[in-house]
Amino acid sequence: MRGVVFLGDRELEIREFPDPTPGPGEVVLQMKASGMCGSDLHVYRAPRQGTKAATSLGLGGKGEPVIAGHEPCGVVVARGPDVPDAMAPMGARVMDHHYAGCGVCPHCRVGWSQLCRGGITVYGVTGHGGHAHFLKVPARTLVPLPDELTFEEGAAVSCGTGTAYGALRRMRLGGHHTLAVFGQGPVGLSATLIGAAMGARVIALDVSLERLALAKDFGADATVNPNEADPVAAIRDLTRGEGVHMAIECSSAPSARQAAVRSVRTWGTACFVGEGGSVSLDVSPDLLRRQVTLIGSWTFSSVGQEECARFIAERKIPLGKLITHRFKLDEAADAYRLFDTQTTGKGVIAF
Repeated sequence: MRGVVFLGDRELEIREFPDPTPGPGEVVLQMKASGMCGSDLHVYRAPRQGTKAATSLGLGGKGEPVIAGHEPCGVVVARGPDVPDAMAPMGARVMDHHYAGCGVCPHCRVGWSQLCRGGITVYGVTGHGGHAHFLKVPARTLVPLPDELTFEEGAAVSCGTGTAYGALRRMRLGGHHTLAVFGQGPVGLSATLIGAAMGARVIALDVSLERLALAKDFGADATVNPNEADPVAAIRDLTRGEGVHMAIECSSAPSARQAAVRSVRTWGTACFVGEGGSVSLDVSPDLLRRQVTLIGSWTFSSVGQEECARFIAERKIPLGKLITHRFKLDEAADAYRLFDTQTTGKGVIAF
């Protein structure tokens, strides 16, 4: 089979790999859709010399390039020994919770295998991922894809959209809240779409006019371009001087992180989900003296992934609108060049 490998310095290759064979407890999926995630750009842009996907994301690694793509969605086509039919029926439509830990620690047992202290594999980062025709994973990492959702929507839920949903659930967003979403890439647009579906008033922020237009279409009540107006002042103008109840920062830009914290009202909550980077805060005025809660949210559990998919299916949320570009595997180089402009919605490699 062929798979996409990131080389660094904004280059990638499509290489030949052996078709995977499942071992004990494993399954092979035939890919139907594999999403492109903003965190892929960290690896795509990294210096070519010594580039390792895992190192770029602070996850360790052994140095050999792996097949990219950590938003896989497809069907079960092979099972290894000891995998019961009930766990992975042949032909089942599934997503993958793209982390594998020890499987027995307290974190793994409740679906948070990315927190496993014994070490993890991240498919598409430290292990072969979904930008190929087939993917081999432990059967325990499979998450059912509701019949109401397309494979492309399932790929979105498998990281970007699921990350937004997980953060909003942690923040306990409600219909009486005003939410500021900093960054309108695939995660931010998902937060805008889901936040509006939860009943919140959403203020969307981005420097891309194209993405702000998408956010408006996805239900944002107002949009702000930080290149044209001070974001904190603009948000206060939109909230009668109070600030928002909640802010979620999806871009990892230091200035956006500062603004997210400073835009919430007294007793407000800010959440960081963008990977990498840093931020400087003035602790007393930014946090202590306004009783601000600041949390970090890293993706979601396998249970949360299934919950997100059901939420979207049952409420008939038009997640398909998030998918603005579809590519064949052979078009991966063009796909990432376009995605790197950070002006699009979600891109997927469709098989």
